[in-house]
Amino acid sequence: MQWLQHPNQSSVDNLNNVRHKANRNIMNKKKEYLKAKIDELETNSKLKILETCYRGISDFKKGYQPSTTVVRDEKGDLVADCHSIL
Repeated sequence: MQWLQHPNQSSVDNLNNVRHKANRNIMNKKKEYLKAKIDELETNSKLKILETCYRGISDFKKGYQPSTTVVRDEKGDLVADCHSIL
């Protein structure tokens, strides 16, 4: 926050370096995770555990799909107001 409150060239460079290192770290963690998942799918394929193998392959193809939760009141009507949900 201090870097953003007092902008000068050195603080901007420091902030960019920290962001770059953080993005690199995230990318490396993602690569490790995907490599582990691929190795797991490969092992399941060799061991003829086809159900988990196909499930893992379909998860890779579909990617992340967020789920939505619908809130209903006692009458069964949809509730969209945040105060009524609480």
